[in-house]
Amino acid sequence: MPIDTWTLYVATVLALMSTPGPSQLLMLTNSGVHGFRRSLATAAGDLTANALQMLAAGLGLAAIIAASATALTIIKWAGVAYLIWLGIRMIRRAKPDDPSENVSRRSASMGNLWLQGFLTSAANPKAVVFFAALFPQFISAEAAFWPQFLILSATYIVMDGAFLTAYGLGSSWVVARFKGNARVWVERVGGGFMIGAAVLLGLKSISRQ
Repeated sequence: MPIDTWTLYVATVLALMSTPGPSQLLMLTNSGVHGFRRSLATAAGDLTANALQMLAAGLGLAAIIAASATALTIIKWAGVAYLIWLGIRMIRRAKPDDPSENVSRRSASMGNLWLQGFLTSAANPKAVVFFAALFPQFISAEAAFWPQFLILSATYIVMDGAFLTAYGLGSSWVVARFKGNARVWVERVGGGFMIGAAVLLGLKSISRQ
């Protein structure tokens, strides 16, 4: 793959990631509440969903889904429902420190944190459309497909992982410095952002119908 094509791809992905999305907000919240190390399970879930979405794009499945208004509508509303549920759950559990509740939070399973990251990313229809539309623009028909696909996929995974790590480290740094009710406000704000993202996603769905 020519270096200029790869550089343009990196710039495109950076532009995409410049605005925080539901996955980044979830990572920020989970890192603040459960600690950075445990929140890496959330990042792993997000990246797993990304990998599957990119594989679907490589196999042509993403283009089929993107061309189906019904499929995208189902994905969108499933995403809206999940984000609202997750946001309400975050806000309801945002209470001042209590020894018994703190143990419960800290004992959240890694599988549950992974699943949150996976579902939040997988339920975002923008990712399906993005990968279906993006990859063809940077893959040359004159060269072997899979080497180019693997380079683009690996680049995206590394960049997305770096962004998620930055959000997680930043959140855990803030909570460690301010402590006390910082965790409570991280959950409240994070839950509010998740609900806001769900509302925007829902309004976007309605406006297109």
